[in-house]
Amino acid sequence: MRYNAGEVITAMVTPFNEDLTIDYKSLEKLVNHLIDTGSDAILVAGTTGETPTLSHEEEYEIFSFVKKIVKGRVKLIMGAGSNSTQTATDSSKKAQELGADAILTVVPYYNKPSQKGMYEHFSTIAKSVTIPIILYNIPGRTGVNMQPATIAQLSKEFNNIVAVKQSNSDLDLISDIKSLCPDDFIIYSGDDSLTLPMMSLGAYGVISVASHIAGAEIKKMIKEFKAGNNKEALKYHLNLYPLFKKLFMAPNPVPVKAALKYYGIMEEYVRKPLVTLDNKEKDELYSILKNYKI
Repeated sequence: MRYNAGEVITAMVTPFNEDLTIDYKSLEKLVNHLIDTGSDAILVAGTTGETPTLSHEEEYEIFSFVKKIVKGRVKLIMGAGSNSTQTATDSSKKAQELGADAILTVVPYYNKPSQKGMYEHFSTIAKSVTIPIILYNIPGRTGVNMQPATIAQLSKEFNNIVAVKQSNSDLDLISDIKSLCPDDFIIYSGDDSLTLPMMSLGAYGVISVASHIAGAEIKKMIKEFKAGNNKEALKYHLNLYPLFKKLFMAPNPVPVKAALKYYGIMEEYVRKPLVTLDNKEKDELYSILKNYKI
């Protein structure tokens, strides 16, 4: 295996104070909570971290702070994507300079590149750094789907392109990626509710939002499946499934921040244009959360 960041990678939220500055006290508490509840790696400055409203300087400050708290206990991955190839390349170099174990880089969004454009984009990034790269395919946010053949071409030509986070409900694509890519290329589920189905087709683990709340249970589900205990894995999945769905009842990370407040870990403040859940939505979410203990 070229690089293994673990089975459960948490795409971490960014805690804010009421004035929407970064809440570093809660951030330290959150990092330790994630490490204590089964996260093998923490992804800093992903979409769940509200990067559309973070400056690059804030992203780098958050990563440096988290690195000091982690002290090597888990892997640290930095989100370094952009719809500008130059910006993504610069961010990737900065992530390497800051000591990231790997980067996550998304398919360019809004400008909707062709497959050739995606290949050129990720090739440029791969040539600019030596640390491992996880591709991120999420058509619902980018407007385009990176085809399995493109992923396979990149995985074969660049040894530091080690994995893909696949956030696409078309499970046939998992079979295609698995068939076309080298055996040591890792597939991560990008949707908590699809982790177990994707693993049945060869995915390795998950880059998760729900692991903020149920990291230990998600880890157990994965372990049971890999041990051949399919019925036990399914029990964990079905128990977690209502949580998986409710954490996406509103734009991510609004519900998971409300959940973290419910459990007393941090406040739920988000930067505009995101807004917090209204009281009716919170009641709906809390009715599910009462069934889960941290």
